[in-house]
Formats: sequence, C-alpha cells, structure tokens
Amino acid sequence: MPRMDDGRVLWVTGGGSGMGAASARAAARDGWTVVLSGRRPDKLAAVAAAVRDEGGSADVLGLDVRDSAAVADASKTLIARHGRLDGLLLAAGLNSPARRWDDQSVSGFRAVVDTNLVAAVAVIDAALPSLRRSGGVVVVVSSYAGWSFQPGAGVAYSASKTALGSVVRTLNQQEAERGVRATHLCPGDVATDFLDQRPTVPDAAARAVMLQPEDIGRAVSFVLAAPPSMRVDELVLSPVSQL
Repeated sequence: MPRMDDGRVLWVTGGGSGMGAASARAAARDGWTVVLSGRRPDKLAAVAAAVRDEGGSADVLGLDVRDSAAVADASKTLIARHGRLDGLLLAAGLNSPARRWDDQSVSGFRAVVDTNLVAAVAVIDAALPSLRRSGGVVVVVSSYAGWSFQPGAGVAYSASKTALGSVVRTLNQQEAERGVRATHLCPGDVATDFLDQRPTVPDAAARAVMLQPEDIGRAVSFVLAAPPSMRVDELVLSPVSQL
C-alpha cells in the first residue's frame, strides 16, 4: 500500500494494546500520524516508541474515555497540537467474567456499557466537528457479537456492541453530506489480552487459531485507505476456526 504524505492524523482510543495498538502501527506505516489514547501511560509510550522505531509519527494523549469532560479536553488538545483530525479509531473496550443474568450486577453492566457504548459516543461527539472539516473516517471496533448473537459474550457486552451498529448507521445517514464515513468493524475471536476477561481463559492452542491483532490492523488500513467516495458500512472478520 502506498505511503501517504499529506500529514493526515488518526486518533486511536484503546491505543496501548491489542487491536488498537496493532492498528495504530499499521496506520503509521501507511503514513498517518497516530495520536494514542488510553489509561496506561507506559503502554502508550511503548506503542509510540514502536511506531517511531518503524519510521512513523506518534503522539500520546492519556485519557480515560469514560470521563466525558476529559474526552472533550483531549479533542481540543489534539487539534491544538496537530491542527487537524482525519480519522478516528475507537478500540477501547471492556467485558467482565460475570456476564450472565444469574451472576452479573447492575454496576458491572453499567461499567461495560459506559466503556463500550457511552464512551464511544462521547469521543465521536468530541471529534465530529474536526471530522466534518476533513471529511474524515470513523472506525468503530465492535465485535462478532455486535453482528451476530453470541451466547457467551454476555448481557452487557452483547447489548453495547449491538448498539454500536446503530451508532455507525446514524453517523452514515446524517453525516454523509459532510463527507464523514463510518465503519462497524466486527472481529471474531482475536488473540489479545482481552481474552483474559472471559470466564474460562483460552489457552495458547486456542489462541493460535484465532485472528491476530495484526489481522485487524490490516483491515483497518483497508478502511482508512478507501477513497472519499467509498464507505465501508460494516466489515465482519472471523478466523476459519470460528463456529
């Protein structure tokens, strides 16, 4: 894929690990300046260093996406530093081992929905004025459970990820005239640390046949490289082993 040269800026939430980190590195290799947000400064710094080691450009903007006021401030800081925003990748996520009606709590449900859904809306809302100016692209990392019901995903996780599909559809319906495009990205099993939140944690053999974070990075690069006239409404990725 040709390397871009026009200074386009991509804001990545959940950029310190897993799919967010791999996608940020892939985008940086394509010439994007990546602005990494997340709650763990050491992880963000490590990803930024890896991007720079590969010849890319990275900035770190620490953030808890559940704090709406901090999200709004972070968006302003990003524009003050870089002057523009052309892409948004939402990869912050949460689940809980307690994910059934008979073991979940309402507070646990709220924590998952606040991270996966409410925070995603808050970041989009903060970034949208800049994305309107650039005709930017939004990639929402959802889940296979956001595309097809998965019994093991959990009450809160399934509800929050399914709702992201509607968030993307409303963006595409209401913001198309401004050139804004959004993608509901629905990966199946991916071998990341996120799997440690499952009631039964998959072993190394199970992870070996899953998608890898770099697979998601390649998919995100495809979406980001699409011409302004093309929109990828929904993209479902699954390992061959997915049932």
